Amino acid sequence: MLSADAKDLCELAPRFAPCEFRIKWAHGDWEHDQAMRLRRAVFCVEQGVFPGDDRDAIDEHAQTIVALACVGGMPDQVVGTVRIHEDRASDPGLWWGSRLAVHPAFRSQGRLGATLIRLAVTSAHARGCHTFLAHVQAQNLPLFRRLHWTPLQAETLHGRPHWLMQAQLDHYPPCYDVYTGFVTRAQGATA
Repeated sequence: MLSADAKDLCELAPRFAPCEFRIKWAHGDWEHDQAMRLRRAVFCVEQGVFPGDDRDAIDEHAQTIVALACVGGMPDQVVGTVRIHEDRASDPGLWWGSRLAVHPAFRSQGRLGATLIRLAVTSAHARGCHTFLAHVQAQNLPLFRRLHWTPLQAETLHGRPHWLMQAQLDHYPPCYDVYTGFVTRAQGATA
């Protein structure tokens, strides 16, 4: 018998093979709900980082970004997510990214993780970001280095090796149209 969390992961399984993905700021309850379910499936069920739920106080003021699988050009399913927030209280202009998650069935399609990171940094840059940081799981260090991030310090978070990393903002021009965002195509898809 599957646990409720395992059923959530199964329900997020792909129902089709999309050729196009839209990466944008989330709006609408269904995008937020599916993003939270995906985070729970990745960080609680798959990785076992958090028991039960990964939500925290940052979710109260963070902006959720989603990668949407599209059918016929219309958004159908959240297959990736990340959240960003500004540290307004102690350092306005300092932005953080966290909870980057891509559904396992879509990790090799359309550079979703890289495009989520790109929109996270470029949209913060458009809103006055002078520094963009993230705590990155050690296994993802090569991806972030390829995307022009600098490792600052090795750390242990939630009992796992991480790196505090900083985006090189000169590689991330500001993006103002965050609800349109970016479109990427699945590997092997043709126009």
